[in-house]
Amino acid sequence: MPDRLQLRFIKKTDPAGLKRIITLYRAQGWWRPSDTPRGLARLIKGSHCFLLAQRGGRLAGMGRAISDGAGDAYIQDVVVAASERGSGVGSKIIRALLARLKTDGITWIGLIAQDNSAPFYSRLGFRELKRSAPMLLKGSHV
Repeated sequence: MPDRLQLRFIKKTDPAGLKRIITLYRAQGWWRPSDTPRGLARLIKGSHCFLLAQRGGRLAGMGRAISDGAGDAYIQDVVVAASERGSGVGSKIIRALLARLKTDGITWIGLIAQDNSAPFYSRLGFRELKRSAPMLLKGSHV
């Protein structure tokens, strides 16, 4: 029987936990040479919620949301380890983030679907915003 997936919201983690999270950020291409474990710890603490999906002691995926805490939130940094893709981990992460945000009274939840991930998010209830375009300040890192 495969290990059960465990979902856990965190506000901080130990150095070993930071290292596992950094591994996922690196695998996704989101970790720059100037990034630091201390900066990641601040990112985790400053997020409205930061979710880890673990299976058998391994980090299977993660996701987080940023919010004003009153009405709006953006889901960010959703990633599933390559060995777990196609197993439903990503959907469970999104559903857990949505449940938490709704419980916290957040009524507007958005995200930017990258790398052809729009069909995945559509299946989970998201829709494309017509007459809108995601924009990024020049010089910012994607």
